[in-house]
Amino acid sequence: MILLFEPTMSAVFPYPSQIVITCFPKQSPWLAKEVEKMGFTIEDQSITEVEVKGFMGDCLRLNMYLRTAGRVLFQINRFRAINANELYGKITSMPWENYLENDGTFSVTSWVRNDTIRDDRFANLRIKDAIADRMVKKTGARPDSGSARDHTVIHVYWVEDKVRLYFDTSGNTISKHGYRKIPFKAPMSESLASSVIMASGWDMKSSFVNPMCGSGTLAIEAALMATKSAPGLLRNNYGFMHLKGYNEGSWKGYKRLAGLQKRETLDFKIIASDLSGEALRAARENARIAGVDHLIEFEKCDFRETPIPKDNGVVMMNPEYGERLGADKDLELLYSQIGDFLKQRCQGYNGYIFTGNLDLAKKIGLKASKRIEFFNARIESRLFEYQLYQGTKRE
Repeated sequence: MILLFEPTMSAVFPYPSQIVITCFPKQSPWLAKEVEKMGFTIEDQSITEVEVKGFMGDCLRLNMYLRTAGRVLFQINRFRAINANELYGKITSMPWENYLENDGTFSVTSWVRNDTIRDDRFANLRIKDAIADRMVKKTGARPDSGSARDHTVIHVYWVEDKVRLYFDTSGNTISKHGYRKIPFKAPMSESLASSVIMASGWDMKSSFVNPMCGSGTLAIEAALMATKSAPGLLRNNYGFMHLKGYNEGSWKGYKRLAGLQKRETLDFKIIASDLSGEALRAARENARIAGVDHLIEFEKCDFRETPIPKDNGVVMMNPEYGERLGADKDLELLYSQIGDFLKQRCQGYNGYIFTGNLDLAKKIGLKASKRIEFFNARIESRLFEYQLYQGTKRE
């Protein structure tokens, strides 16, 4: 892929390095597809991350376009350290004055599994002290530090004696796409919604119907995907912006390019319905902030009365889960009614139910053609696919 703009901070980080892109558990297959589509080669993959090699400038592109990611980490060093004192010594030997402004602010996050460390916060403190002491020695000034991730963020991965040091180029997580100001109850995260839509195989050319839409996350993400609207267009602060040598013009160039790629109209329908007027007000406002309110038809109605366009496409629902065990009778009835709605009103569509309650899913009464694993926060969940044939499957 040809870069149209010079990579940011090329003088400070002139060589490619490992880039670790994190995600919520079970979302990595969809993250990997996004990353590969951008021209990267996957070097390693787990249930919560994807690893590639690239330049610091590549981190700008990844932060701009990725929908399913959490953070983009650029590796700046790797070494061995047995204990906190050795870690301190290795970190003070690094040229932090080339990376950080002496009047800036930084924070430290870590993932530690070392027998000499009982509390990750102690490791974070030693790392902060090492960086600050180096800066005082070389520049005469001590940068501020804290827990907020709205400035420079340094991430340390330390297992036994192996240390990997990263700049968190995202800062605050990019799993939040910047438009959801009114969440309404317990909404699905934006990155999870994107992953679920990708998992459905929706072609972004046919109708997308979202009954019981809540705060509208699924419908909004569908509209953003269909219009090729980059998530980074809705956000103005990233970790990489606070590194020394950051070139604001490079980011503005990426934003201009992303803006040119965005579509303003669609030739199919995206419909979101909910019986709650409060939910619809939240969904409309979130869609307005996302810039897609004109692309979504909002309907106040019972889910069974949701308009279904007479073509084909996807019907996707994220109903309440209830308790994991012993769901109440009202939810059992709801899931049964969802099954009837899909069978009677959505023929010709592919139906999808996302739920964290596998017992309730049995009440839908339809045979699922796929059961795709996800996690919603800490709740093990499934995306059930139902092929809603007209007539019989044989016909």
